[in-house]
Amino acid sequence: MATKVQNAGPKKKQGFQGIRNAFWIIVVCFVAAVLIFKYLLGAPSNFVNNDPTGAVLNGNLAGTIYKGGVVVPVIHTLLLTVICLSVERWLALRTAFGKSSLVKFVANIKALVKDQKWAEAKAACDKMGGSVANVVLASINAYEAEDASTANVKVAQKVAKIEQAHEEATQLEMPTLQMNLPIIATIVTLGTLTGLLGTVTGMIRSFAALAAGGGGDSLQLSTGISEALINTAFGIATSWCAVISYNFFTNKIDKLTYALDEVGYTIAQTFEANHADA
Repeated sequence: MATKVQNAGPKKKQGFQGIRNAFWIIVVCFVAAVLIFKYLLGAPSNFVNNDPTGAVLNGNLAGTIYKGGVVVPVIHTLLLTVICLSVERWLALRTAFGKSSLVKFVANIKALVKDQKWAEAKAACDKMGGSVANVVLASINAYEAEDASTANVKVAQKVAKIEQAHEEATQLEMPTLQMNLPIIATIVTLGTLTGLLGTVTGMIRSFAALAAGGGGDSLQLSTGISEALINTAFGIATSWCAVISYNFFTNKIDKLTYALDEVGYTIAQTFEANHADA
């Protein structure tokens, strides 16, 4: 009597899998942004008579940014968050992709599967590591389990079980791959909107100062507008960075899922072809 091979799930994850609680990243970025705002941008040397409440030294960009108001550290928090989460996602996806070329790994696994060299295929998965290798290994285990099964089940049903094992293993890996990307996607819009908010509040403050002065001081008005538009510039720059980051990592995840689908299809079709006469 044949011994039934147990269908093992994906291997235990190894390496950096990402930071699950991004709240603390945002908190740290906020603290850093406040410190930069207060001690770097608001340094007395950036202002006339070393007075942060007074006029900005001519041509001093740091002082001009400081005059953007309380919205500035909020925008800087968003920008720092994008940078930190981009680094975090890059490290996590580097682990997920494995230790060697994904294209070569997929081609090698497809060749081994077609030749039914299961031991070599498992060894290749162990050597590769990462999410793709975990899913492929789960599919191979499912293949062997169905191949060793003595139950009177149609081939199509066994193929469906292999495909199901592949899908389940993929779904277990996807949360790790997509983790924290929704935050970056949110900052795409939030960065621009926060910048516009800073611009509007800055313009209100400028016109209020002119009204209180009772005159049309063009220098004061142009200075206020310059300070207000700084927020818009930084808000747009934050959204720009967030868009690039989000699209870059989404594209990498798409490549990985395409590779998984390709290998999964090959394993299922190989089983069906080898048991066509069953």
